[in-house]
Amino acid sequence: MYDAIIIGARCAGASTAMLLARHGLDVLLVDRATFPSEIPHGHFIHRHGPARLARWGVLDRILDTGCPAVTSITSDFGDFPLTGDGLVLDGVPAGLGPRREHLDRALVDAAVQAGAELRDGFAVDELTRDGDDRLTGIRGRSVRTGRTATEHARIVIGADGRNSGVARNVGALITESSPTVSCWYFSYWSAPGDALEVHHHDERCVFVFPTHDDLLAVMVSWPIARLAEVRSDIEGHLLAAVDAVPGLGERVRSGRREERLYGATQLPNFVRRPYGPGWALVGDASCHKDPYMALGIGDALRDAELLADALAGGLGGAQPLDDALAGYERARDEATLPAYRENLAWAKLGSAPPQVLALRAAIRDDPEEARRFYLAREEMVAPETYFNRENLARVMAGAHRPAAAA
Repeated sequence: MYDAIIIGARCAGASTAMLLARHGLDVLLVDRATFPSEIPHGHFIHRHGPARLARWGVLDRILDTGCPAVTSITSDFGDFPLTGDGLVLDGVPAGLGPRREHLDRALVDAAVQAGAELRDGFAVDELTRDGDDRLTGIRGRSVRTGRTATEHARIVIGADGRNSGVARNVGALITESSPTVSCWYFSYWSAPGDALEVHHHDERCVFVFPTHDDLLAVMVSWPIARLAEVRSDIEGHLLAAVDAVPGLGERVRSGRREERLYGATQLPNFVRRPYGPGWALVGDASCHKDPYMALGIGDALRDAELLADALAGGLGGAQPLDDALAGYERARDEATLPAYRENLAWAKLGSAPPQVLALRAAIRDDPEEARRFYLAREEMVAPETYFNRENLARVMAGAHRPAAAA
C-alpha cells in the first residue's frame, strides 16, 4: 500500500509527489499522458511561483532548458505604458514562461529523484472504496500494453485538472463559482520581445511574453459574449488586437506565426472543497480561474506545498488526517480567495478602477518607484510593504510636488 496515489502528473501533481516524497512518504504518481509532452495551456509563472521553484531546486533546471527569465514588465490600461525593469531578487526573476513539456518534465523528474514512483501512460478506470465509502485506491491499465492493475493508498489525490474525474466521482462540493466570462486565443511568433506585456483596453486584453526557441507567446482575451464574432476570423481579430497596441503590431508582424492558433473558451471559475474521506484535490481540480492574472501554475505550486505539508503531518501521525486536511482547506482559502475574486473582476475586461489609474499616473515618470510598485504587485516583496495607506499617501503626494521641489 502506498501512502498517497496522485492522479495527474503535470505541475500540481508532480509538485505534490515531489514534496511528499521529500517528506519520506511512499508515493505513486500516475498519468494517462507520457512525458515529456506539450499541452495547449497558458504557461506564464510569476508572483510567488519563481521563488518557490528556486527554493525547491527546480528553477535552474527549467531555465537551463532555454527558457528566458523575465525581469521586465510593461502594462497599460488605455492610459500609457508603465514599465518596471530590473525585477529580480536574489537571482530569482519576476517570471518565466516555459512550455509545458519542459516545465512538467522538470517537475516529474524532480519527483522521481525524490523517490516517487511514476507510472505514465496509465489510465485510471475506477476509484476503489471501502465499506464506509472512503477512497482506498485506483484500478487502471497501461495505455501501451493494456495490462491492468489495482493499487491502494491511504489517500488518493486528484491533480487531474478543472474537469477532474476524482472531483466528479466523489461529488466534491463547489463553494464559490462564476460561469465563463472570457474567451482566449493564442499562438507563437518568431518576433522580438523579452518582457511580460499586458495591454488592457477596448474590452480586450493582449498578453505577450518570451518563451522557448526565441518565440513570443501572444495571447488575447475578449468577453465571452464576443465568442461568435471572434470565431468568424480568429487570426484577424487576434492581429487587430495586437495592432491596436502602439509598436506591438509591427514587432509581431516582423516575424511569422510558428504554430497553429489555440483557443480556450470553456473557462469556468470555481472553488471546490478540496478534501473528503480518503481523497484530496490540488491545482485546477481544487480551484480553477480565468487565465487573466496568470495565477494557475503559481497557485498550483503553492497549493501542492500546502497539501504536502498537511499530509506530512496527517499521514505521519502528528495529527488526525481529517484535521490536517481541514487545515489545508483553510490555508488554501486564505491564500486563494482574495486573488480569485480580484482575477474574476479583471477578467470581465471592464475599465480599470480610477484609483489604479491614479497610482499609475503618480509613478509613470519615476523608474525606481515603478520598480518598487511591480516588486510588490508581483509579490516578490510583501505587498503590504508598498500597498499600505502611508506609502500610497507618500506616492500620491509626490505626484503633486512642483518639479523644482521633486
